[in-house]
Amino acid sequence: MQITDISGSFTLHNGVKMPYLGLGVYQSKDGAEVIQAIKWALEAGYRHIDTAAIYHNEEGVGEGIRQSGLPREEVFVTSKVWNSDQGYESTLRAFDTSLRKLKLDYLDLYLIHWPGNDKNTFVQTWRALEYLYKEGKVRAIGVSNFLQHHLEALLPEVEIVPMVDQLEFHPRLVQQSLQDFCKSHKIQYEAWSPIMKARVMDIAELQKLGEKYGKTPIQIVLRWDLQKGVVTIPKSAKQARILANTAIFDFELTAEEVAMIDGLDRHQRIGPDPDSFGF
Repeated sequence: MQITDISGSFTLHNGVKMPYLGLGVYQSKDGAEVIQAIKWALEAGYRHIDTAAIYHNEEGVGEGIRQSGLPREEVFVTSKVWNSDQGYESTLRAFDTSLRKLKLDYLDLYLIHWPGNDKNTFVQTWRALEYLYKEGKVRAIGVSNFLQHHLEALLPEVEIVPMVDQLEFHPRLVQQSLQDFCKSHKIQYEAWSPIMKARVMDIAELQKLGEKYGKTPIQIVLRWDLQKGVVTIPKSAKQARILANTAIFDFELTAEEVAMIDGLDRHQRIGPDPDSFGF
């Protein structure tokens, strides 16, 4: 797998190319802050923006994309249906609301944000996503925060296998068996919180690798993500960090170094546990 520049992508099981490095905008304030962050990112070569209804910044995301001047088809845009909007009809309404706020004609990827604790609800939500996909309103559909048992409950009910599962993923939460399960079903693994809110900077083994390559521990981790075939969407609203997160294409970790980072796993979450984050 060649990971050579910011323009690269992984191909989803329906043939859609998903840029493997994106900008996350969780907690970026709507308006000037998120607009400027997106413009900086797109100027730097990013072509993937990840938002969600619950982030309350879809209007700014859409405006930032428009102000960039890039053709719509060059920017891969993800949003997500929030927990309180799950269910068939309410998901369709939530999707329309997101499109209206973004002022877009379609999304590139739409995700169920959390599985919740009711299989029937997320199955009905998934059927709404399948409808949106068949209608051409979204180019790919997937889930977020679905663990293996959630996927095992969903998959027998689907016409279309999810193209993506977006999960908390970093050196302290590797979940290799879940990655392997997703790969076996051709579900693209995607990382949220890949740098643990910058806490990876404090991990000694990553500091040592950074010294070897002249990189920060954050850059080491983002490179590790991509070499593992994981789409990654580090969040920042600061131009210097947005740029620094792209400086990961001029070195390559060895197989032994990738395995060493895998071994830093502590099953440690910094976000909610999908098994207890109900609604």
